[in-house]
Amino acid sequence: MTDVDVLDRATPAPPTPTPRLRPPLTRQRVLLRLVVVGFLAATVWGWWYIDMSFTAIFSGLGDMWNLLGRMFPPDFEDLDRAIELTFETLWMAVIGTAMAIVLSVPLAFGAARNTTPHPAVMAVCRGVIVATRAIPDLIFAAIFVRAVGIGVLPGILALGLHSIGMVGKLFADAIEQIDERPRDAVVSVGATKWQAIVTSVLPQVMPSMIATTLYRLDINLRSSTVLGIVGAGGVGFLLQQKLRSLQYDQALAIVVVIFVFITLMEFLSAAVRSTLLGADRAQAGRRAPRASVGAALFHRFRKARPESDGMDPFDRATVRPPFVGERRVKAVYGALFAALLGYALWAVRLDPVELFQSIGKIWEVTLRLFPPDFSTAGDGIWTGMLESIAVAFVATFLGTIVSVPLGLLAARNVAVNRTVYAISRVFIVFLRGIPELIVAVLFVSAIGLGPVAGSFALVVGTAGFFAKLIADAVEEVDPIPREAVFATGATRLQETGVSVLPQAMPSLVGNLLYVLDINLRVSTVLGIVGGGGIGFLLFNSLRVLQWQTTGAILIVIFVVVYAIELLAGWVRKQIL
Repeated sequence: MTDVDVLDRATPAPPTPTPRLRPPLTRQRVLLRLVVVGFLAATVWGWWYIDMSFTAIFSGLGDMWNLLGRMFPPDFEDLDRAIELTFETLWMAVIGTAMAIVLSVPLAFGAARNTTPHPAVMAVCRGVIVATRAIPDLIFAAIFVRAVGIGVLPGILALGLHSIGMVGKLFADAIEQIDERPRDAVVSVGATKWQAIVTSVLPQVMPSMIATTLYRLDINLRSSTVLGIVGAGGVGFLLQQKLRSLQYDQALAIVVVIFVFITLMEFLSAAVRSTLLGADRAQAGRRAPRASVGAALFHRFRKARPESDGMDPFDRATVRPPFVGERRVKAVYGALFAALLGYALWAVRLDPVELFQSIGKIWEVTLRLFPPDFSTAGDGIWTGMLESIAVAFVATFLGTIVSVPLGLLAARNVAVNRTVYAISRVFIVFLRGIPELIVAVLFVSAIGLGPVAGSFALVVGTAGFFAKLIADAVEEVDPIPREAVFATGATRLQETGVSVLPQAMPSLVGNLLYVLDINLRVSTVLGIVGGGGIGFLLFNSLRVLQWQTTGAILIVIFVVVYAIELLAGWVRKQIL
């Protein structure tokens, strides 16, 4: 053996370089990247289309600051009137929500695949649900005001009709997701289809229906505060009057009343929702339910009777659900809601005869929308729709820039300390306390008409809503990867970027598409208050009674909004 051979054996081979660890390029990751790239490209286009610039941003914020200077201190001279109209919006929301529930239940059973009597019925019911969801409630209100006049009636009808789109869809989804085994068991003993629905379908979907009703009531409370801008009753009409007369200090007082009202209603709704939906969990594991008084008397009476045969007599207590726990809570809240609905009907002086007469007037106006006329407005329809789309993308982008850090600070498991967490949560509640359309009115008053003012208004609304979604998504991440990253000596910022955001990214992108969908709907009505978009053209066509032009605009809004909703829904299903 030579010295060279010995040297070669003694010298270790160079280490093989370790490949860089990267997550596999899955279909979900590719789709996430495509969504982000597409969103950024659409934002760049929208930024150019509405002529947005950083100069406009800073000058707009300066103009808004000047307007706030003219608003302070708020003047509560018309406080009694503002409170009266604010409660009027509450009654409108209650009646509109109840109307939506009554109309949505049969539509949902007709639209659900497992309960519809015929495919044609399912198609019609789903068409009604889609149509009512695609057209914003403010547009319904503006049309109904022209049909039945100024007042609370068009506002109630607008809230009720538009709410069908969400309530009917969620009801139908809940019906399709039931466990079919109880229903099959009831049918097997000879029950009719109606009896099977009442005994086996409704009990399963009732919790979902209650949650949907409370959530929709919360949304309608916010929406009802702005319907007065188009004359559909409520406190929005008074706010519009104060701004038009340049009484900015009194306008701010009305905004404060609206903010306090919405915030209190949100906390109350959350408490009621927690109580109703947590009744089952509260009763679990405590004690066996006690039989009702009626069941106890029946049981004693049965024991006293002589038994004529060897078979055990039928005991109703074994098949009747006990009136305890959850049923008591729901019965109490149901009675309270019925009483509140009755008082609301009395408070707004809603005449049933007038309500039924309005159906004929609305149907007459609906017929005037056809055939749609796309020639009168010309290219203005497409220009206005493109402007609404551009506003939605720009506002969603800017709102996301604000929402991400705010949402991280508001997440309990990521926040620096409890003080930062509490302040961030309060700030989110503050941003969500004022509806976007009222913010748009303020920005239009500060910086003038146009899509820039509308974009700023949507940024405020997006920041409050999206930040809450981000905080909730971050709080649900798995803590084990975080602990592993911390064990390597990573800082809090590194740990957030490496272990928190990657886990929450699919949910964040899904929520981003959901927020974009909402902003697109809102952007179609911003023009009613001067915030740019197709809403300006729509309101003008209603003002001069160009019904066929209004029909053309509504068709364009419906097609574009529904197409983007379908696309966003498909993408969310792929990545979540």
